[in-house]
Amino acid sequence: MKNSASSTSPVHVIGGGLAGSEAAWQLVQAGIPVVLHEMRPVRKTDAHSTDKFAELVCSNSFRSDDAEYNAVGLLHEEMRRCGSLILRAGDQHKVPAGGALAVDRDHFADAVTQALADHPLVTIDRGEVAGLPPDEWDSVIIATGPLTSPALAEAVRSISGEDQLAFFDAIAPIVHFDSIDLSKAWFQSRYDKPGPGGTGKDYINCAMDKDQYLAFIEALRTGEKTEFKEWEKNTPYFDGCLPIEVMAERGVDTLRYGPMKPVGLTNPHTGRRPYAVVQLRQDNALGTLYNLVGFQTKLKYGEQSRVFRMIPGLENAEFARLGGLHRNTFINSPRLLDGTLRMKKLPRLRFAGQITGCEGYVESAAVGLMAGRFAAAERLGRPLPAPPPTTALGALLGHITGGAEAETFQPMNVNFGLFPPLDARQPNGKELHGKERKLGYTRRALADLDGWLDQAPAAAAE
Repeated sequence: MKNSASSTSPVHVIGGGLAGSEAAWQLVQAGIPVVLHEMRPVRKTDAHSTDKFAELVCSNSFRSDDAEYNAVGLLHEEMRRCGSLILRAGDQHKVPAGGALAVDRDHFADAVTQALADHPLVTIDRGEVAGLPPDEWDSVIIATGPLTSPALAEAVRSISGEDQLAFFDAIAPIVHFDSIDLSKAWFQSRYDKPGPGGTGKDYINCAMDKDQYLAFIEALRTGEKTEFKEWEKNTPYFDGCLPIEVMAERGVDTLRYGPMKPVGLTNPHTGRRPYAVVQLRQDNALGTLYNLVGFQTKLKYGEQSRVFRMIPGLENAEFARLGGLHRNTFINSPRLLDGTLRMKKLPRLRFAGQITGCEGYVESAAVGLMAGRFAAAERLGRPLPAPPPTTALGALLGHITGGAEAETFQPMNVNFGLFPPLDARQPNGKELHGKERKLGYTRRALADLDGWLDQAPAAAAE
């Protein structure tokens, strides 16, 4: 495909997901040519359905966009300030989702794919990197995500001496909007909160009374589920993305205090707060598709149709996609990687995205962003320090490259618990609590990020 006009040796980025796409973008913005390797469609995965870059296979939500009081919203803002391609495409193709940033998944992936395909410093190589990258690739970013090809995963395992670590992720079903019964369901965000692209009425809500809820829980518990293969039976779930039926098995009220919590909602058909509620979030810009929020599942397809049609308003639901389950792979980053995401035993290799043990779309892209910037600075002979640990980027990086305990390392979303403690007292001696404390974290983070950005390689003009 395209050949770079630059005399600088390219950096090879393996994997065209969120992390790989972001890493490639950060490199070319610094003037560094990139060869972006993506095995789809030559070799397919168990979860993807297209050959587009940055295809979203689970939710279409990047979660909260609140940059003042939420850690992931802060991460959004930090990435925007870093010129993130993923956040740019997300902002361009957002759909209503209350206080969250959710996107039209197809238009989003198209925008990322087009930006990379059109860039003169990006060469796209469609094909599998089956094993250890060749020695002549002196700078490589492995961003193959949770669905790393077996040959490459085995090569990494053999170098690291670590057993592969893995967990299961589940996918939520999507329904056609015109099959939802709005004489029973209604539009409302919790507490009527508007968000990016939203109005405060961004979710479709399906209410349940106590009897309906208890019958639904029983159906989830007894429904026929996908059986694991023998080698999968000891693989854990990631707690942040549990199948709905696994949550139901943890207690009769678990879902009412989780994805089916009724708080902040009033059923206009009855004038009362529901006993439990199922929310659906817009999945595309046209508003023709909605996904069941928090309804990741490993129920068999026939059971999904039967059980989910027990939800009031979804009795005649037509499914555009049913839920599913896939096995994710990640490495023991605290043990294997240095502070700039290089493999200690083979520093020409960097890792980025979910394979490092971060969890979540935005976190994956954020680690890709940092890997791209570190690799660009290295190529330019201008070493770049890690972002301050007081930033969301730095806190996430610190956790996966040494802050976490290697013996018990598990995937992690960004959260304020990863940040260094804030001085809890104001000049008047009053302690900071609640929202004031969170605001303290975010203000400190953005101020410190700006100082870090001043040290980064200058971005090329677009």
